[in-house]
Amino acid sequence: MRLSPNTVSRFAVAFLIGIVVFYALFMIPVPYYVYQPGSAENVGPMVSVKQEDPPERGQFLLTTVSAYEANVISMLLSPFRPNMEIRKKNEVLQKGESMHDYSQRQEIVMLTSQSDAIQAAYKKAKVPYRIQSDGVAVMRTIPGMPAASLLAAGDLIVDVDGKPVKKLTDMSEYLQTRKEGDSVKLTYKRGDSTYPVELPLAVLSNDGGKKRVGIGVETGELRSIKAEQDEKQVTVHTSDIGGPSAGLMFSLEIMDRLSADDLTKGYKIAGTGTIEPEKGKVGVIGGIRHKVVAADRAGADIFFAPKDYQYPNGGPLIPNSSDAADQAKKIGSKMKVVPVETIDDALDYLAKLPVKESAPS
Repeated sequence: MRLSPNTVSRFAVAFLIGIVVFYALFMIPVPYYVYQPGSAENVGPMVSVKQEDPPERGQFLLTTVSAYEANVISMLLSPFRPNMEIRKKNEVLQKGESMHDYSQRQEIVMLTSQSDAIQAAYKKAKVPYRIQSDGVAVMRTIPGMPAASLLAAGDLIVDVDGKPVKKLTDMSEYLQTRKEGDSVKLTYKRGDSTYPVELPLAVLSNDGGKKRVGIGVETGELRSIKAEQDEKQVTVHTSDIGGPSAGLMFSLEIMDRLSADDLTKGYKIAGTGTIEPEKGKVGVIGGIRHKVVAADRAGADIFFAPKDYQYPNGGPLIPNSSDAADQAKKIGSKMKVVPVETIDDALDYLAKLPVKESAPS
């Protein structure tokens, strides 16, 4: 059967309209991000100890939030998907920051979280340790400053004017011996490659007439926590997970590895929260409603949630445990939400748990 020219023309127009509609719905960027429940992952395979006690029967699970750039179709569908949250890009990214820069910054924050978790666990387990400074990484560059067009989040600063940079003070103290307009020769590492660059110094601040100069980067110090007893050395390996919010769960897993007891008692225990290394204080985090959904989907029995934080002097309340409990109720979860303010709160709760009759597979 032969089609008439008019029929072919109508098909062509319809096809082109379909392409345009598809492009508009799926390809045109909009200034928003989509947040939704991520995963609940077993921390066990991420942690290793040279000499450890028998593995636990249960699991400690860290929880994540999935985030991606929104498009028109996701914006249209969001009102009908209760677990989908739309956020403006400027609420997520800092000024001049790309999503790649944000991801790099989150990876560095995750490394810091791991070090804090090991330190907190060693303190509770009374394992002697020392802190080793491993280098200084770029967290972000400041728009309009000398480093903005040359350095990027994730770069490792190797040396400045030939002086090795291992600690934050190695660089900051040296730069304060220089003045505005001076240039410094800096070596940085990106991936497996090392690059030299010469940068002028600019004024970062002017406090009381005293100028503070620099190249315009926010940096973070990378640290390793070294056990004095080699058999107690802990290492943590993660991939494609960023941010500081797994600190509590890493600490609990490490404590379990260093303890003769099975802290899980056969339960699936999910949770979230930053960890402060000195006193084991658990800090509030974002996206806790999404993390509750992820934990429930993974079949968690218990969810440790940071206790709501009230800023002093009448400041705002940051809800965490209350939001977690409310979300668990909304989705009809049987999971027990447990508010914790310190790692001791979590350990005390686990100590009182009866052993579960059947451990998760």
